[in-house]
Amino acid sequence: MSAARTFDAIVLGLGAMGSAALYHLVRHGARALGIDRFSPPHSLGSTHGDTRVTRLAIGEGEHYTPLAVRSHDLWRELEREAGETLLTTNGGLVLSGRRATSHVHVAHFFDNTVAAARKFAIDHELLDAAEIRRRFPQFKVSDDEHAYFEPSAGFVRPERCVAAHLACAERRGATINRNERALGFQATASGVRVTTERGVYDAGSLIVSAGPWLSGLVDEAIARHFAVYRQTLFWFEIEEALERFAPERFPIFIWEITGREQGIYGFPAVDGPSGGLKIATEQFGRTVDPDAPRRNVTDEEIRAMYTDYVVPYISGVGARCVKSAVCLYTVTPDFGFVIDRHPEFERVLIVSPCSGHGFKHSPAIGEAAAAVASGAVPRFDLAPFSLRRFAA
Repeated sequence: MSAARTFDAIVLGLGAMGSAALYHLVRHGARALGIDRFSPPHSLGSTHGDTRVTRLAIGEGEHYTPLAVRSHDLWRELEREAGETLLTTNGGLVLSGRRATSHVHVAHFFDNTVAAARKFAIDHELLDAAEIRRRFPQFKVSDDEHAYFEPSAGFVRPERCVAAHLACAERRGATINRNERALGFQATASGVRVTTERGVYDAGSLIVSAGPWLSGLVDEAIARHFAVYRQTLFWFEIEEALERFAPERFPIFIWEITGREQGIYGFPAVDGPSGGLKIATEQFGRTVDPDAPRRNVTDEEIRAMYTDYVVPYISGVGARCVKSAVCLYTVTPDFGFVIDRHPEFERVLIVSPCSGHGFKHSPAIGEAAAAVASGAVPRFDLAPFSLRRFAA
């Protein structure tokens, strides 16, 4: 085996988590190889769609909040190194009500968000319906609805973030093999051997962050905990003045609505008058093969989204869909993350899937994964993300 094919660490999958892990590996001096079956950033997995929500008080569980806080610091560091604008903190609104029936990943999402903000002293306000209407009249709230407003919330640009992590990693010495499909891995006396369709590579440690394709790289005992779902994203035309939906006047939002199983979320108009307003819900009715999901959004899906989720809740948005996209969620039974050593391979770290709410945490997770792979102690307690929690 030549020295060119031997590394300190290998990362399989270079989306949100993998690109960040590769960057932090080389940032701290590791000889690292990143491998992706496509050429990231791309639109075939989970890391695309122009914008991703970021917030510090995390309704999915307070143990996520330190990751989000650290990630904001790391986004700013990456912005300076890459010369890119990646994070916009224009504020975030979480809406709910006494009659809300939808769930955002977990039960009690709104209450959990408020509790996390209070525990970690995150600046926030609680708004009643009258105050929501006064400050954000674009939202058609009912009298019994209320909101949590977090000034430090906002959005990140996923394609730019992945590209920045990879470009900075390459400048720091990382090797990146694009359009190369991994076939598997095995333990060796000194670490791990990875076999791809183009070659064989040895390393002291391996980070597997393959997102929807993770199940194809692990055995059924692990793969059975992960389900892949097709998600649809929509950008609808803005009929009223664009300024009403600019980031300065329109926050990112997450809404636990009444009468539906799933909530909605959305963003300000970030790409001018032709970019539209991005809004989406989440779908968990049927799993898909990550290699064969339906990639187009149908006219029927567009009409249903506008009629059921836009008209009743957002004013000033027209029926014309200026853009649509499909992405994939890889979801665990409790909607939590997995960041844990492979139960049979001590030198292999499984990172992700992140159940549709991971991108905001990716810099901190990449930093933590790089620390574990390098034999260092991570900044955060990773016990809540253990695979063992599914054993019961």
